[in-house]
Amino acid sequence: MMRRASRLRITLLALALTAGCAPVIAQPPMAPGVWMPDRGDGSYVNPILAGDYSDPDVVRVGKDYYLTASSFANVPGLPVLHSRDLVNWTLVGHALTRLPQPHHDVPRRGGGVWAPAIRHHDGLFRIFWGDPDFGIYTVTAEDPAGPWSDPILVDSPGGAIDPAPFWDDDGQGWLIYSYAKSRSGKINLVALKRLDDSGTRAVGEERIIIDGDTLAPVATSDGAKTWVVIEGGKLYKRDGWYWLFAPSGGVKGGWQGVFRARDIAGPYEARNVLDQGDTPVNGPHQGGWVDTPQGGHWFVHFSDADSFGRRVHLQPMVWNDDGWPLIGTPQPGTHRGQPVLTHAKPALPSQPASAPVVDDRFDDGFHLGWQWQSNPAADWHDASARGVLRLKSASSPENLWEAGHMLSQKLPGMTFSATTTLDFAPVAVGERAGLTLFGAAYGWIGLEHTSDGTRLVQVSRADAAGQGAAKRVLGDVAVDGPVHLRVDVAPVEVRVAPPADPTRYWPSMERAFHARAQFHYSLDGETWTALGDAVTVLPGRWVGSQLGLFAQSPAGTPAYTATRVGHADFDDFRVE
Repeated sequence: MMRRASRLRITLLALALTAGCAPVIAQPPMAPGVWMPDRGDGSYVNPILAGDYSDPDVVRVGKDYYLTASSFANVPGLPVLHSRDLVNWTLVGHALTRLPQPHHDVPRRGGGVWAPAIRHHDGLFRIFWGDPDFGIYTVTAEDPAGPWSDPILVDSPGGAIDPAPFWDDDGQGWLIYSYAKSRSGKINLVALKRLDDSGTRAVGEERIIIDGDTLAPVATSDGAKTWVVIEGGKLYKRDGWYWLFAPSGGVKGGWQGVFRARDIAGPYEARNVLDQGDTPVNGPHQGGWVDTPQGGHWFVHFSDADSFGRRVHLQPMVWNDDGWPLIGTPQPGTHRGQPVLTHAKPALPSQPASAPVVDDRFDDGFHLGWQWQSNPAADWHDASARGVLRLKSASSPENLWEAGHMLSQKLPGMTFSATTTLDFAPVAVGERAGLTLFGAAYGWIGLEHTSDGTRLVQVSRADAAGQGAAKRVLGDVAVDGPVHLRVDVAPVEVRVAPPADPTRYWPSMERAFHARAQFHYSLDGETWTALGDAVTVLPGRWVGSQLGLFAQSPAGTPAYTATRVGHADFDDFRVE
């Protein structure tokens, strides 16, 4: 068992690695290592979840809060997180052990689970999500930590996304959803259907209750805007009004719309209740409203940090005298708010500071934070190995963009170092294993078995999604035992050209954050040597970059044959 890896010593890259880069962010800086939002003085700083939890939704059951988010093609999917104070969250499980279609047995970047909603009704936790290629699904559980039911197909109106259920005072269930233009040709709509008594089937005729193309322009902090790409709706009821919360304007250049009507089918009035204002928080994009037992109101949403994922923010929310909500801190002279960067925590029982687990010694399998890139096969992981993570050298194309067997987790912050120890036991020439910072452009460091023996190698691809060529740098030392691997990660701010359509423009859209990764190796866990140049790592498709571990054999290598496939043992994965 390998225990030679020392505790990390942080080697931070400069926040700007090229001359003239602007400061990373104009808000309280993110401390290095695993991000902790709880400041320990009764306040918090956004984001409350630094990892990539896109399209979050939250529900309260008694004193407990549960959050889920999009997981796209990663498996297991539908993460379920728990909190009692809305600031400190723990990952307690996943609601989806496999994506329900064989289509997802290979990586389908950007496919899979889109924008789920979580509710508690009739004694069951229920999560609904849309797969734009197959339909709207639901799963149920008595315990949010699982087990969850097998997925049930609720409806299949081609290209439907972002479903959310709602049960009215009379017990009638309803389902709202939107459409992905890429699959349906339709966009900027919210549709409504009835649910049957089981809450697992949509029935009756579809009604379009919001059509953004017919709405009058809305006032924002960046001038009047037309309603575009209304999506991610959540339906609630308060004081005899139906309230539909849905963002508009796009992921980075948008606002939170709220719509209200006396009848569930409309007509609905519209208002902008939260936009960027003069903050650096882009979006603010979709999320959900939740209350507290004491009568407080809060809103969770995501903001896009590019390579660092779609991170979750928590905003205070109040109901104004005119009956409408306002989210965030008020923008003077308006009916809308802007995001808070720091704020007093909700008036809820204190909870120890926490964040989803990152480190893993693999003493008993791997922790809940790890995910595959597609539905897993039985020969990817040897669960009989104890004290290490044993990955079999699964057959796949060399480009990791096509490798479902890579095991990954979300980035824990913006500036950090990650280390692991690799003991490689290859069988055939061409097998390789390593530590990666992964995305549409990625890099990795590890070992490769060649006709001349096992060599250290650092590989990068500037255009993995487009099948761009790999750049390889070989180490000049012999490796005949375990090797320690490290990647140092820091953000680099990049200027981006504004969109051609001025109605879609917001100043924050001219800024993007890429991850800069420098890879290192050590033979003794004490002296580290950089291998290759720093690599710019880009986000994936609808997701941020990811930390990953993998073992691989060339495409076409027979599977399920232990004598023909080697393995890699990883140990002591740590982030600081």
